[in-house]
Amino acid sequence: MASDIDKLVKLLEVHQIDKYLFSGRSPKRPSRVFGGQVLAQALNAAIRTVDETRITHSMHAYFLRPGNPSKQIVYEVDPIRDGKSFTTRNVIAKQDGIAIFSSSISFHIEEPGLEHQFDMMQVPPPEELESDFDRWTRIAKENPDKNIDPPASNPIERKAVQPRDHLNPQPQEPQQQIWFRAQGDLGDDLRRHQTLLAFMSDFGLLGSALLPHPHTGMDKALQSASLDHALWFHQPFRADEHLLYCLDSPISGGGRGFSRGSFYTREGVLVASTAQESLIRLRNN
Repeated sequence: MASDIDKLVKLLEVHQIDKYLFSGRSPKRPSRVFGGQVLAQALNAAIRTVDETRITHSMHAYFLRPGNPSKQIVYEVDPIRDGKSFTTRNVIAKQDGIAIFSSSISFHIEEPGLEHQFDMMQVPPPEELESDFDRWTRIAKENPDKNIDPPASNPIERKAVQPRDHLNPQPQEPQQQIWFRAQGDLGDDLRRHQTLLAFMSDFGLLGSALLPHPHTGMDKALQSASLDHALWFHQPFRADEHLLYCLDSPISGGGRGFSRGSFYTREGVLVASTAQESLIRLRNN
């Protein structure tokens, strides 16, 4: 019987229809296709059209329309550039012939260069923290009147250093740290690890922009969605080993929130960075 992580890998590694055409499916939950899923599937489609010696180093994407999980997603890859050291692919995701997502993905050959990085902040190790899966399962049992729907599976382990009280959110500094890990052996193909990290990277960014405010993504008074997303890969890594996602939100306003993130290995190596602008609009009652 396939494990939860095997099912997730199969979901994110899209089906190839033609040389530059792919299709992806979605789970029934949530009711709107998760942005990290589309990011990962688009990246996986682009990766499959590039020589293995070219490694993804950046991805810039826009979420154009909500995705319907009951319909397949078609990924059209445009091979717009194959240079001596850089390769570029544009990917459009469509449902019913209408674009729901667009992205530009760049690949680079390995080469030496000047090196520096910010140090990782000191936080408790993941072994000392409760996972989101266990916490939400516990909260649902402790609050039967709240109609909380706990997660049904746990392919990605998430452990927040200072988890927010989603039932009674209080304003706090717009910073958080979360340990992430795929719960299973992903093998040694870096492209698979990059696909899984693209999926992980959409967790926490929008929530970081809500931290200074008495709202969470669960708040029905709030209309929220990812608008755009940028992802940079700096170093090789394993997504099935613990990575610390350090997030902050420098500003929000005009119905939009801006957030940034950095993924570090346990040894303190900065392996990936993210940035995202999100819609955080209060609904008119």
